[in-house]
Amino acid sequence: MTTAKPREIFIQGITRDGRTFRPSDWAERLAGVMSCFRPGGQLARDGHIGYSPYCVPTVINGVKCVVVNEAVRDVEPMAWDFVMNFARDNDLQVAEACLIPDARAKG
Repeated sequence: MTTAKPREIFIQGITRDGRTFRPSDWAERLAGVMSCFRPGGQLARDGHIGYSPYCVPTVINGVKCVVVNEAVRDVEPMAWDFVMNFARDNDLQVAEACLIPDARAKG
């Protein structure tokens, strides 16, 4: 029996009518709010502040995005609702996909 991998939701910094979402650091701010939600409650290494692996800001094809792993729903359902409501309330485009690690980063 195989276990389905949790989905990743991409919140894109483009509104449904095609405008770029502002402020320009929205992705970092959203990911910063979610930084405390981590697998098994682990803390960031060396006590440094860092993003949660469940909610990561990135740029894809020149568009700021936040990749949200559906696993955060199991960790804290209210956090999941918060990010999804953020996207809805700001009329941001949302896509379901899977982030593939950069081959250059591996080797």
